[in-house]
Amino acid sequence: MNMKRKLTVVLGAGIAPLIALSLPASEASAHGYISTPPSRQAQCAAGTVPCGDIKYEPQSVEGPKGLKSCSGGNGQFAELDDDNKGWAVTPVPSKASFTWKLTARHSTSTWQYFVGDSKIAEVDDHGAQPGETVTHQVDFGGLKGKQKVLAVWNIADTANAFYVCIDVNVGG
Repeated sequence: MNMKRKLTVVLGAGIAPLIALSLPASEASAHGYISTPPSRQAQCAAGTVPCGDIKYEPQSVEGPKGLKSCSGGNGQFAELDDDNKGWAVTPVPSKASFTWKLTARHSTSTWQYFVGDSKIAEVDDHGAQPGETVTHQVDFGGLKGKQKVLAVWNIADTANAFYVCIDVNVGG
């Protein structure tokens, strides 16, 4: 190898780490969660409830579409499925606003809200890309008292969705 080529290789190898360090850091698996009313992920991030790794990645509860678990089937976040963990329950009216905080905005097929096995709301975004926050009005109908809401953000261009649970007291 000639001297000029060796110098180019050495300089390239020396500069590459500096370029990598100067690039903005991105969050691993950053996507979204419900911030208002405080979801289980939001409570973990705020330290309201002691949690494991989810406190650092409240936006990362992603799994295959069609699941019905707070953890999205992700074993690393299984504590979100524990209904006896001491989650704070937020009083809400029978028609309540749910606000998603999005750290990576994906094209969206639907947003769904479940209480138990019943879907209580669905918003079809027809593949639109949302902004940094998204708010939906959810009508609880005749439901009253303490409820666990499973909110699902179905991504339009992947087989995955994001899962969030929120503990509320409807009409409380």
